[in-house]
Amino acid sequence: MVVKMTASTAPLPEYYVNSFPAPGLRQIVRHITSNTADGQSRFLSSDHGEHYRFMVENQAVANIIYSTRETPVDLNGNVDVAKAHEQEPPFHYPNGSIVRMIDFGPGVESPFHRALTIDYGIVIEGVFELTLDSGEKRILRQGDVCVQRATAHKWKNINGNGTLPGRMLWVLLDTKELVVDGNKVDGDLGDLHKEYAGRGHY
Repeated sequence: MVVKMTASTAPLPEYYVNSFPAPGLRQIVRHITSNTADGQSRFLSSDHGEHYRFMVENQAVANIIYSTRETPVDLNGNVDVAKAHEQEPPFHYPNGSIVRMIDFGPGVESPFHRALTIDYGIVIEGVFELTLDSGEKRILRQGDVCVQRATAHKWKNINGNGTLPGRMLWVLLDTKELVVDGNKVDGDLGDLHKEYAGRGHY
């Protein structure tokens, strides 16, 4: 488990996250299945996910539900399970996938960022505002989905008019090089880069 904490001497924000789930949100359970030697389907494990990362000065926490490093995925000998378990993934894996759940504290907002991925973003609990760099905005509520196609954007938790925590789930998949009007588009995590520094691709 990876834990990123602020300095112990720093004052704590009014809303402080030091565990998953974030205060005010329910615990989730992740079930992983497998195939046994006799050809039956069985549950391999049931837990709460792994590789937690505290973010935004401990006002949000990310939980990696699962990750894969190649497509097609090699399931033989549960090699994918071992790879998912052994290390926290980068922002995304080339040719792989990441399922990342993030609990946001009240009013928490991400920086503008663009990843060279296609992201399926699903609101699990709460209400979120999605803003594009064009200035366009949309409000997403529980069950709403955004298909983010390598575009610059930011998320803000506006649940309870910014007084309640919220939760989103993203499935990130790799994309081919993106060219728009003859110009190559580069990924840029902006200030979010510090949350993933030294951990590979974005």
